Amino acid sequence: MSINFDKALGISQQALNFRAQRAEVLANNIANADTPGYKARDMDFSEVLAAQAEKTTKGAFGLDVTNANHIEASGFDGLADSTLKYRNSTQPSLDQNTVDTQIEQADYAQNSVGFNASFTLLNAKFKGLVSAIRGE
Repeated sequence: MSINFDKALGISQQALNFRAQRAEVLANNIANADTPGYKARDMDFSEVLAAQAEKTTKGAFGLDVTNANHIEASGFDGLADSTLKYRNSTQPSLDQNTVDTQIEQADYAQNSVGFNASFTLLNAKFKGLVSAIRGE
């Protein structure tokens, strides 16, 4: 009997991937805090979780092919583009930059805590699988 890692690990792997992608987006916002006209972006965990749950219940992502010559979109991952939203500015700026460094740093720290929690949960699941394989 084989182990299905998707069922054994659940949503933990996707949560860890989301946290890593969000860390990149927030770091990019902080790096562009002084760039004129830069618009801050962020990702919403609840939207990503709902999209992953829908993908899990409906199966793999697929496209309607209307012509036999169309190329199938295998390996498509629209996660980052579909959930990446512009952040509303809390204070207007003269250069039209919407990055608030304090908010970005706080969100980055919160995301870091979430990443560590997701990693710890995933690690515990792997330890449980190893224990089950060893028969402990």
